[in-house]
Amino acid sequence: MAYHRSEIEHAYGPRVHILDEPYLTTQLARLCSPGVRQPVFNQLIRELYTSLIRVVINAEFPRTRVELDTRMKQSTPKGVFRGEIVDRETPTVVVDIARAGILPSQVCYDTLNGILDPAVVRQDHLIMARTTDADHQVTGASIAGSKIGGSIDGRVLLLPDPMGATGNSLATAIDKYLEAGLGAPSHIITLNLIVTPEFVRRLQKTRAPVTIYALRLDRGMSPADVLDAMPGARWDEESGLDETQYIVPGGGGFGELMNNSWV
Repeated sequence: MAYHRSEIEHAYGPRVHILDEPYLTTQLARLCSPGVRQPVFNQLIRELYTSLIRVVINAEFPRTRVELDTRMKQSTPKGVFRGEIVDRETPTVVVDIARAGILPSQVCYDTLNGILDPAVVRQDHLIMARTTDADHQVTGASIAGSKIGGSIDGRVLLLPDPMGATGNSLATAIDKYLEAGLGAPSHIITLNLIVTPEFVRRLQKTRAPVTIYALRLDRGMSPADVLDAMPGARWDEESGLDETQYIVPGGGGFGELMNNSWV
């Protein structure tokens, strides 16, 4: 039986899923508001990513039919559950992209360990930063260090990163895996709280297909008439980035807020 997501209508293609969940939208709006700091900020991050990874598991992970005895089997032979569950042997890699991705990755990793066989779940680590030019324009992303635990062949590759702005960081991370001779993942999935039209376009240019899951699409720098159109219908005229490539309306620097570090 197919899992039915609640998501907005758009013209970005079938691999882009912008969820339409009032509870999560409300909590994300709180997260982005000026008055929210620690410890509430990280509490909301945990709550939002716990929900987001569950949607991804429901929608994207394979299932298997099982027959499992319940406690009632002791009193009746009919005490057997028969049905579909998530395939607990689905090999999965969660990529922590420091620093905004540290907490989201840990939440996803812990959740997966609770539903899958922990032996098939791995967490990798990439230390990344934006690269900018003399005018403070983002030119790409660089990887300062990494700890990759081995092959990704046949595995679900998950990249939780709250702010999908330019897409350069995640595109660079994906390229690192695909160029390293580590095999071909079964799926590549990003888990974002907010994405922009620019992010979606960049991720659609990677070497392998990428599926995007996000709670919100921000395109606040678009002209008013473009904002009135369905997202993606006038994609070339849409923008969610200001002159320094921060998301608008966005929520500011999540990495700084998450770590209480402003450098």
